[in-house]
Amino acid sequence: MNYEHILVERDGAALVVTFNRPKVRNAISTQVQDELILAAQQAEADPLVRAMIITGNTEFFSAGADLNDALAIAGPAEGVAYFKRWHRLCDTLETLSKPVLAAIEGFCMTGGCELALACDIRVGAEGSSYAVTSSKIGTVAGAGGTQRLPRIVGQAKALEIMFAGDPVDAVEAHRIGLINRLAPKGQALAEAKKMVAVYEDRAPLSLAWIKRSVHRGMQMDLASALEFETFLVSTIYQTADRKEGIGAFLGKRKAKFSGK
Repeated sequence: MNYEHILVERDGAALVVTFNRPKVRNAISTQVQDELILAAQQAEADPLVRAMIITGNTEFFSAGADLNDALAIAGPAEGVAYFKRWHRLCDTLETLSKPVLAAIEGFCMTGGCELALACDIRVGAEGSSYAVTSSKIGTVAGAGGTQRLPRIVGQAKALEIMFAGDPVDAVEAHRIGLINRLAPKGQALAEAKKMVAVYEDRAPLSLAWIKRSVHRGMQMDLASALEFETFLVSTIYQTADRKEGIGAFLGKRKAKFSGK
């Protein structure tokens, strides 16, 4: 598959997707969005891929949305259509049956940060920084930032971050849970790959349904979410992987999962 603005490579069990627009600091255009969706579909279709990693370069993950696209919006209808494209991308990442990790070096701003928020796991390197700068240019985050950020760091902290629009450094981002892991500078991708190596030994259906249960359950009241969880658990108990997993545990051997 040919990509123009991203690089896609399978490295072991990981499909590594690298932004490749350095001249515009990896700004995310509509074409980049489409290519990321295609890469996610590629990850979904490949049984050897157990997780997808999205990364940038050593200086920046992404400066955010490509403002040329935003400036071309002529009215409300075009604005809705534009942001629906963002929502489609983020939804693709959240509904992918495999874990999606963001490996972040340097700055991760506004649309880039919103994209990272749609990933399941964020690994940030020392020296990386995070911001949703909409308040500085008279807009509101439109790629899900106002909804995902408070779900991750809490309502009050999310409001503080978005009101000011100033960067949050990596240490603080890790403290408040904006990033899951803080890696040494230059090692975010390597750390993400280590995590994927762990996931490679886990049951694929378990990862897929854990992800689905968490993402969907967070949108429900507790009673409905528990009912949904029970349905998924009852279903997965009928799978070959569940039998293999418990059999391997009792037999004190390593499980060989098939994803069935």
